[in-house]
Amino acid sequence: MTDHTPQLPGRVRHLVIVLGDQLDAQSTALQDFDRTQDVVWMAEVAEESTHVWSTKQRIAVFLSAMRHFAQDLRTQGLPMVYTRLDAADNQGTLALQLQQAVTQLQPATLVLTAPGDWRVLQALRTVAAEHQLPLDLRDDTHFFSTVREFAAHAKGRKQLRLEYWYRALRQKHGILMDGKEPAGGQWNFDADNRESFGKTGPHNVPPPTRFAPDTITQDVITQVNTQFADHPGTLHTFGWPVTRTQALLTLQAFINQRLPLFGQYEDAMWAGEAWLYHSHLSCALNLKLLNPREVVQAAEQAYRAGTAPLAAVEGFIRQILGWREYVRGIYWTQMPGYLERNALDAQTELPAWYWTGETDMACLKDAIHQTLEHGYAHHIQRLMVTGLYALLLGVKPQAVHAWYLSVYVDAVEWVELPNTLGMGQFGDGGLMASKPYVASGKYIQRMSNHCKGCRYDPALSTGATACPYTTLYWDFLIRHEPLLKTNPRMAMQLKNLGRLDGAARLAISSQAAVHRLATSTQGKTLP
Repeated sequence: MTDHTPQLPGRVRHLVIVLGDQLDAQSTALQDFDRTQDVVWMAEVAEESTHVWSTKQRIAVFLSAMRHFAQDLRTQGLPMVYTRLDAADNQGTLALQLQQAVTQLQPATLVLTAPGDWRVLQALRTVAAEHQLPLDLRDDTHFFSTVREFAAHAKGRKQLRLEYWYRALRQKHGILMDGKEPAGGQWNFDADNRESFGKTGPHNVPPPTRFAPDTITQDVITQVNTQFADHPGTLHTFGWPVTRTQALLTLQAFINQRLPLFGQYEDAMWAGEAWLYHSHLSCALNLKLLNPREVVQAAEQAYRAGTAPLAAVEGFIRQILGWREYVRGIYWTQMPGYLERNALDAQTELPAWYWTGETDMACLKDAIHQTLEHGYAHHIQRLMVTGLYALLLGVKPQAVHAWYLSVYVDAVEWVELPNTLGMGQFGDGGLMASKPYVASGKYIQRMSNHCKGCRYDPALSTGATACPYTTLYWDFLIRHEPLLKTNPRMAMQLKNLGRLDGAARLAISSQAAVHRLATSTQGKTLP
């Protein structure tokens, strides 16, 4: 049943909506909470796990974190209406569940911290309008900037680029600054980062910070395995932080154990090594269990204390202060039309084996199996393995977006959609990124050991052992050459393409067509 605890006030002033990715006791929605006349409203609904075919890991992390957060609020004595997924009166969607609560409680106002999903915001606005209730929509302070500030930054610019937004935020907030100058005398230390592990692979990688499921999480796991039995993935490895205390422990472990080598190996991959030197903090950040300010502060303190090199710290802070803020601005200033963009007119279906990992391409098999097992892959696996293949194959970007939103524990649409459709698939035609991120199989060979055990040769673009990445890379350049010629950053790649004669181009295009056809028949297309 729906849980009403503690005792609810007779007259409700504010019905405070707390969504599954807003698990912060200091959120703006709760700032002026009055226990004598306000009520917290939270609901688990099947729609949030089925509007995309969410993996068991993703469903479980949201439900467990929500239940732990609700327990904390109850302990503090906040009146609450909490509807569990298995409640008899569960209506199945956020909108219907909220309508039921509004009818029963008759609040004077709905209060909400700005959500991270356009679809959810429209649904809640519709409920408020239908009941002629004011919706007090408050800023989400889990960011260094507001959407209004990003819109002002973007206004009048012919092109949006991360670098300028990132530098402006560094200066405004005094992050990694020595007076008016950037620490170390430069803004970007990419040249010092992004090495491979070499032939011997990674050494002495710290174990990931994982947490044994408590009673609440065990109950969630049982429920997910029962109610969402046909969803992809597994929960036998579940160990994500689902409380603020656990999130803080994960942050501290990263700063102490992984940050020093993060930059050097941030783009490296190794078969069977899921965790490496990455932070594993994106899920806790996106659930709002951590504030980005405390994450950035901890990283900068490590640099100032001499326990982590500047290149590693700047590379990590760029992800939080730079990309995280940038993609949010892109999302909210471009929606809802952004979701439908398809600048390359890609129309191929997503291969069915993206849901199983059953492919003979070693890098893809490793990345997808890892994703289904943990709900996690690091940014290069997402951009330059699963994302790159889909881009080269010509998969419709909306299908790629739906997959990424489905499978990763940190996936909330505001951050996932621009990263996938824009950065990964170039679906926005260059709004998010300055060029398509395309490469042949040689990139994966350089940054990993996947090719060593693979049946395909990344040096070959045609023939029985040609790497599909390499074949599709050249085919991508051939198919989109007229468009790419207008982009100066593609000049070198197109110069190399120009060295191929007509016969070579035809052979590549033919092999790409055969591969594309074979891929389309490899198993049933799943949701």
